[in-house]
Amino acid sequence: MKLIIYTDGGARGNPGPAAIGIFVADEKGAAIKKYSQYLGEKTNNEAEYEAIIFALKKVKALFGKEKIKKMEIEIRSDSELIVNQLNHQFKIEEEHLQKLFIKIWNMLIDFGEVKFMYVPREKNKEADRLVNECLDGEASTQKLI
Repeated sequence: MKLIIYTDGGARGNPGPAAIGIFVADEKGAAIKKYSQYLGEKTNNEAEYEAIIFALKKVKALFGKEKIKKMEIEIRSDSELIVNQLNHQFKIEEEHLQKLFIKIWNMLIDFGEVKFMYVPREKNKEADRLVNECLDGEASTQKLI
């Protein structure tokens, strides 16, 4: 079985209010699950990493440890930086991002084949929509005192 997972993270203000969006699909592109979550104050890059961490946790919970060992998983992100870092093509200079990278790398022990692929923003619309919907919802709950 092959899963395609679209992830996105965004922060308004960078750093600022941040959220993640995850769209899990089968190999034909049919939706399996969609998630979004508000993160609080983060940078864009932190949110992008957090989206991948969240996606890996959810897929493991959905399918179980035995099944994910046999799956082919393709994680698609519109962050060239994060994809290149996860594919060992770019060095990670920031300590807070190094910690998130290590967290992902440690999580991958439980998985079979996981590929990280860059996709242009227009091919990541659903994950991006989930991020913005979450941030818009959070913004509407904020009140001035």
